[in-house]
Amino acid sequence: MEYTISKSKDFVDQEVTLKGWMYNKRSSGKIAFLQLRDGSGYIQGVVEKATVSEESWQASQDLTIESSCIITGLLKEEPRSPTGFELQVKEVKAVNIAPEFPIGKKEHGPEFLFENRDLYLRAKTPWAVLRIRDQVFRSITNYFYEQGFVRFDTPVLQPTSAEDTSQLFEMDYYESKMYLTQSGQLYLEAGIMGLGKAYDFGPVFRAEKSKTRNHLSEFWMMDAEMAYHNQQMNEDVQEGLVKRIIKDCLENCKEELKVLERDTTVLQRAVDEKFIRMKQYDAKKLLEEQGFKVDYNDDMTTEEEIAIGNHFGIPVFIEDYPFEVKAFYMKNYVDERGMKRAINADLIAPEEAREIIGGSQREDDYEKLLTELKARNYKVEDYEWYLNIRKYGSVEHSGFGIGLERTVRWISGVHHIRETIPFPRTTVLSKP
Repeated sequence: MEYTISKSKDFVDQEVTLKGWMYNKRSSGKIAFLQLRDGSGYIQGVVEKATVSEESWQASQDLTIESSCIITGLLKEEPRSPTGFELQVKEVKAVNIAPEFPIGKKEHGPEFLFENRDLYLRAKTPWAVLRIRDQVFRSITNYFYEQGFVRFDTPVLQPTSAEDTSQLFEMDYYESKMYLTQSGQLYLEAGIMGLGKAYDFGPVFRAEKSKTRNHLSEFWMMDAEMAYHNQQMNEDVQEGLVKRIIKDCLENCKEELKVLERDTTVLQRAVDEKFIRMKQYDAKKLLEEQGFKVDYNDDMTTEEEIAIGNHFGIPVFIEDYPFEVKAFYMKNYVDERGMKRAINADLIAPEEAREIIGGSQREDDYEKLLTELKARNYKVEDYEWYLNIRKYGSVEHSGFGIGLERTVRWISGVHHIRETIPFPRTTVLSKP
């Protein structure tokens, strides 16, 4: 088995070779303390001049911040070390001596760090966040595999809108217009009529000109669709997924959460307790009682979502929004107050994480969906294929989409969503 820092507990008292980089160093004449990383973790290597060759000692002196190196030594347990281990170095080989690293030890503003994102990715914070992102991705994939879903890749280039047409990135496609996908949902609905349950996972794009800490122009979305599932069954699947994601992160990302100084109390509550389910009307009423000036006919505002999350301290399904503020494809009904409502839910996470999942029961009646398309002035011919799903063997079905970056931001506890993706794309970030 090849040694990596993350596997140190399996190599105690053995001679190992570490291939990595030096991110910091202290030296006092006859001893050098090398702070090393290899992508899997961090460890200190102690080089004593008296116990290594002249070449190795000189190499340890030549190493600069972010120089790549190959270090051989005896791995020992060290209780005083943050990682519990230390490397007693026997040999140092410099692979590439780096010039002065642009991201030094002094404080840098976020603009500078994201302008130099290619180098900032080496720092501990992005290391921890992106490893949590990787765990979330694997948890989602494993959960759906175990639940009998089929991976179903939907097109990035799409001829129609799934959501708000004002948020589309338009592009020339040979002799016609196409759009970068907002969601794979409509295509997944076609897929489940053959596969039963399916999900996709890929980049989606929104041309919303927002500069808040909640928005990206390019992000990753997992969409899932399920035949013969109503909305309550849909929410059951979502709750199981989110609990699985958090549980895996708490078990497998202890070091990453420690680096980020993340208080995991709320995350553990989300694993242990059943999520709240409440109607949008009741959520608005609760907020009104708390002093908010609410509009019962509108969507939830940012402040309202935050307040609901703070009030309960665990994820909350807010159900059945006014239909007119939701997408055309949602099944709907008229409530006891005469309000036309979508059969849907947004999952609101606490700690100001806001909405991390949006889902609904889909309209399965051909005539009702056709009527709604016409009412919203959509070109019916663009959606003939989508209507066909309802024409040939239509069934009750539901689905949802979970935002990878929003989920990672909540679990990691970072402030800005741009920290949760390797190279963020926003209205002001397009490089590197």
